[in-house]
Amino acid sequence: MRVYFDNAATTPLDPIVLDHMLPIMKEHHGNPSSIHQHGRIVRSYIEESRKTIAQHLKASIAEIFFTSSATEANNLAIQAAVRDLNVKSIITSPTEHDCVLNSTKHVCECNSVQVHYLSVDEKGHIQLEELEKKIQEVEGPVLVSIMHANNEIGTLADTKSISEICEKHNAYYHCDTVQTLGKYPVDVSAQRFSFLSGSGHKFYGPKGIGFIYVNSDNIIKPLIYGGSQERNMRAGTENTYGIAGIGKAFDLSVQDMEARKEKVSTLRSAFLQKLKALNSSIKIISPEDGHNYILSVGFPKTSKSDLLKFNLDIAGISASSGSACSSGVESASHVMNAIGLAGDYNAVRFSFSHLNTLEEVDYTIEKLTSMI
Repeated sequence: MRVYFDNAATTPLDPIVLDHMLPIMKEHHGNPSSIHQHGRIVRSYIEESRKTIAQHLKASIAEIFFTSSATEANNLAIQAAVRDLNVKSIITSPTEHDCVLNSTKHVCECNSVQVHYLSVDEKGHIQLEELEKKIQEVEGPVLVSIMHANNEIGTLADTKSISEICEKHNAYYHCDTVQTLGKYPVDVSAQRFSFLSGSGHKFYGPKGIGFIYVNSDNIIKPLIYGGSQERNMRAGTENTYGIAGIGKAFDLSVQDMEARKEKVSTLRSAFLQKLKALNSSIKIISPEDGHNYILSVGFPKTSKSDLLKFNLDIAGISASSGSACSSGVESASHVMNAIGLAGDYNAVRFSFSHLNTLEEVDYTIEKLTSMI
């Protein structure tokens, strides 16, 4: 039996999405920048996908730009905020994804920009009072970059309150929504975001395609220069098949959001209940009110738990310690360090999908019983 409990790293391609993409790949090879029929047909798929994403986010189609990934989208938001919006201070948390932390580090090294890290509690929550105080303390335009859901432990940010604080103090708000798009409602008309990023392969779409929402109030320049694609925002011939796929995948995930969430909640609850009964020394790292799809579990450090992820893989169970972008790194993750659990536990992240089953939960618990 092979069990896939690493859906926060990537999700399988939905067969319906593949069926949507294949005819385009087989029959429509035109360049979307060409004005002849071959080009116009391909262009229509791109704009249909843009329209779908914009409608589900309650955004304007002019605010959606396709990228190669959410990493590119996050880099564009952070670097453009400094370069084009005159941002002098960036306020973020130490538990953000590496692409946000490293992009922030880069712009601060290359510009006269200060970065300020908010403190987090043992569940990864920031304190809103500290955020507001920090915005008031720093000088010049401010960019706040706080992700919607932490990719390692599933902590959910109060985006409504963050956006209200940012709006109150005229700060820009960048939100990495990679783990929540298609799983939780995101409405840019109800909350004020300056930038928002997404990635297709996190909601059963293809890899190599993402997008950025840029609030129309913010006039920024490209990260990649060349032709006039994406309304002069992102040069390079568009990934037509990927764009068609991400639009279809997002549409399906939003339409089926509640049914999928209900099934995943059932699976996660069953897994959690059986896990607690297995060993009282196991620590549930993820907050109770965290992301339904993510469960981070701390196993006390022993000679057995040091090899736990390896033994799970041998048993046919795919799980991880955190971000797939840090695969091969043996040291404790920056998230575990930030919440103060790096020294005491070996963390394993089990991330679920509506495609998983209760039989897979039982199988995993059975294997864990013999391992710990």
